[in-house]
Amino acid sequence: MSLHYTLSVVQEPKVMSTLLKSIPPQKNGSHPELSKSAALWTDMAKWFGDDIRFILVSLKGVDYQKIEELRLRVGKPLLLRTLDRDLFINQEGEITSPNNAYFIKHEDLACALERMTHSSVYAVEEDLKQGFITLPGGNRVGVAGEVVLQQGKIQTMKHISSLNLRIARDIPGLSQKILPLLLSMAGTVYHTLLISPPRAGKTTLLRDLIRSISNGVPQVGLNGQTVGVVDERGELAGMWQGVPTYDLGYRTDVLDGCPKASGMSMLVRSMSPQVLAMDEIGHADDANAITDALRTGVQILSTAHASSIEEARSRPVIKHLLDQGVFERLVVLSRRHGPGTIDGVYDLRTGRIL
Repeated sequence: MSLHYTLSVVQEPKVMSTLLKSIPPQKNGSHPELSKSAALWTDMAKWFGDDIRFILVSLKGVDYQKIEELRLRVGKPLLLRTLDRDLFINQEGEITSPNNAYFIKHEDLACALERMTHSSVYAVEEDLKQGFITLPGGNRVGVAGEVVLQQGKIQTMKHISSLNLRIARDIPGLSQKILPLLLSMAGTVYHTLLISPPRAGKTTLLRDLIRSISNGVPQVGLNGQTVGVVDERGELAGMWQGVPTYDLGYRTDVLDGCPKASGMSMLVRSMSPQVLAMDEIGHADDANAITDALRTGVQILSTAHASSIEEARSRPVIKHLLDQGVFERLVVLSRRHGPGTIDGVYDLRTGRIL
């Protein structure tokens, strides 16, 4: 099944007041007190139509802090992915079997897309070329459907049949354990690459590293430094109308929605960063821009998709950067004990595990 929709204006609901009224009361008739995670999850429901929204604010037996993804596939059951399992949800917000779950309709995706694109799919065409939409707050929505090609290049996507809302997390202090391993005796940041498979917390860790470096951490001999962030996919800063929704520190400048290669050059020329940070390098243009930036004396802080050093080396661009000795520290993350598990911090000059 697939979806091809016509956009129309949908008024954004007054989220918290409307949704809180729809939360089923406890047995004593009072509303449950929402934790911060529950409130954030409730706010997330504003991107959906009435049926899905009611289900999301009526969830029972689900730890909001463990929710990582919400998946909507036309003609398939509503699915929540948590840290350790997949949950199928029925119309009352209860965990159930796949056959008894709420089945996603065309209208559910159409309404979600209208809200997520503010009724203008053309405004997010550049993102759609890469298979996602970024919402305010840095939450990314993966999109699947029919790709439209022109002269062999992706132009947009239509007949959208699946949405995957990935919940962004911000965990202040997450980087404190490894931060001392990423600093030289002079208190400067080593050129550092964070690698992990999907859903293992590398973007969350990078965000906290940026904040710590920008603010400074006197306890470990780190003075605050100017950080330039190239936030190509809008996940690090969660920019909304030019203002970051995440705290990236006192001395941080952000280029939002800018290709990494162009953004690095722009920041070096105009903002004089001491540290350049970016997420998910992997293109040849990224490698060339990093090499150019190094000549200015800037420190590089970045991430890449890979579950091990061996896998990282199997990617030509990453292998080239590693072989050229660009990075001095490599941090490997996994999900072995939940997202953000540090499997190792490597000194790439000596090969030692720190």
